[in-house]
Amino acid sequence: MNARSPAHAESTRMFAEAGEAADAIARQLEENRHAIASLAQWLRAHPPRFIATCARGSSDHAATYGQYLFETQLGLVTASASPSIASVYAVKPKLQDALFIAISQSGRSPDLLLSTDLARAAGARVVVLVNDESAPLAQLAHHVIPLRAGRETSVAATKSYLCSLAALLQLTASWSGNEALSSALHALPQALRQAWSMDWSPLIAGLRDARDLFVVGRGLGLAAAQEAALKLKETCGLHAEAFSSAEVMHGPMAIVGAGFPVLAFVQDDHSGDSTLEVSRRFAERGAVVWRAQPGADDNGHLPLPPSPHPACTPLLTINAFYRAANALALARGFDPDVPPYLNKVTETV
Repeated sequence: MNARSPAHAESTRMFAEAGEAADAIARQLEENRHAIASLAQWLRAHPPRFIATCARGSSDHAATYGQYLFETQLGLVTASASPSIASVYAVKPKLQDALFIAISQSGRSPDLLLSTDLARAAGARVVVLVNDESAPLAQLAHHVIPLRAGRETSVAATKSYLCSLAALLQLTASWSGNEALSSALHALPQALRQAWSMDWSPLIAGLRDARDLFVVGRGLGLAAAQEAALKLKETCGLHAEAFSSAEVMHGPMAIVGAGFPVLAFVQDDHSGDSTLEVSRRFAERGAVVWRAQPGADDNGHLPLPPSPHPACTPLLTINAFYRAANALALARGFDPDVPPYLNKVTETV
């Protein structure tokens, strides 16, 4: 438990590091520009049959975002490869001519290292997104994309997660040649700064004494819902579950009734209507619903600035959320920098 009061929310490392995300991403986009362009050129000349991602925790949520990016912008089927297939079941994957993308803040988890090594041996082209370029994972890559998040000491990953999303976005924009995406990248850091300043105090007040919560999103926004649910569990001691706004209708909504809290992340694309419809149906049941949607300003919404592109929206959403989660943790008596039972590097096998 934490001795700091909610009034000292700005004194945590989580607050400082999440607040640095916009500057870190601006630096990353510039310093990775040539390497990303070279990788994109290689991928256009040698198109993979499919993409497999491999990650754990917050990095796996980034992989979810990458899946939607690759499938919507490139039309390439993308699947998540479970590290345990290699580390527990000792199965060698069939990945000839595939693109294998491993994502890790530390680059040191044994199961991720083994999976990446086997993927390369199986004929996959290996791309590694990692914050520590000296990590063992980077040594297994054909191409390394540095996250350039800088030092991150809070156990809860924040800016490294956002840098992972930005790296995937930059790669997709360059690979696809989508000018709208490329233009949005230039506006992203400033939009993130605006998102960081948003006031989500109604969410903090509403969840201070909560025990359970649904976080819903869809499409590109699903990864933000997954990440928010994880952070609420690890930093706030709040049982939160993430669902697609389509999947939540298939059973989970049965437990939502009067007073049940729901946090909805509404994308500014074709998936947004279904998330709004689900949030309306929950509200009709008496649930307490908060909605985050770019540019929306009615009383039922948590504020977000207009987004440069729907693919940027999950980054704005989660950056605003991180600030609220930090304050909520303190309000609930937790230290967001040192979640119980967790370490900065999780060495799963």
